[in-house]
Amino acid sequence: MKGEYCIGGASFLSAVAVLLLIFVHVGQINTSSVPYGISMATLNVSGYGNALFQAFKDPIQGLYTDNASLPLGQGLGLRQEYKFGLYSYCAYVTGSSGSCSNHTVASRFEPYNAITADMLLNYSQYSDYIFVGTTFKNSSYLGYNSHVAYYFLLLGTLFAFLSLLTGVLRKTFLFFISAALAILSTIFVLIGAAIWTSLVKKAESINTLQISSGVLDGMSMSYGSGVYLSWAAFACLTASIVPYMISCCTYRG
Repeated sequence: MKGEYCIGGASFLSAVAVLLLIFVHVGQINTSSVPYGISMATLNVSGYGNALFQAFKDPIQGLYTDNASLPLGQGLGLRQEYKFGLYSYCAYVTGSSGSCSNHTVASRFEPYNAITADMLLNYSQYSDYIFVGTTFKNSSYLGYNSHVAYYFLLLGTLFAFLSLLTGVLRKTFLFFISAALAILSTIFVLIGAAIWTSLVKKAESINTLQISSGVLDGMSMSYGSGVYLSWAAFACLTASIVPYMISCCTYRG
């Protein structure tokens, strides 16, 4: 019976991990309810216009758009909020009203490029000056590392699924394979989640950036729920390793 309990517990934990990782992958593929609520990072730029006004004392016109259906990256105006996923990013005017970029495998996390591509030329030039030297503006660094993190999460998802599949077949020798796959999945998900955590943390430096004396830039970067889901999947995979290994020795099916 001990082996049966271990098999059931390990399979349950692996299934939960796979489900969590699937949710991570669907974040920001479109603006419907589930993808809308899941992202790896969220950037709120609603206060940027007021910050520019406070800094330059000039009217800020044409920086934002109220039309949620306009395509991204065409200089047609900032949206209020940008959310970044593993395959694309979406920008929202209000709530879930927004549009998404084209889907790309291992989409690069380049928040500065995303927002300046929606600005008129004069505002993007101001922004180049304001954010010079920041990690937020370093699209090469953020883009490359997020690209790498995607493949770790993808491999972690695949190994977690294979671990679940081999575990439910209930053959003693397959539990060795399940345990090995669970270990590999845990390592890959850990690396992917850690990279994303580090990237967002470094990009959060803009939250306290001043564009003039006493005037913050009005932007706010924060972790998306996808990062937390990745860490939760890592915890489930870690917990599944022990019962898989015990099953190798105790199952007598």
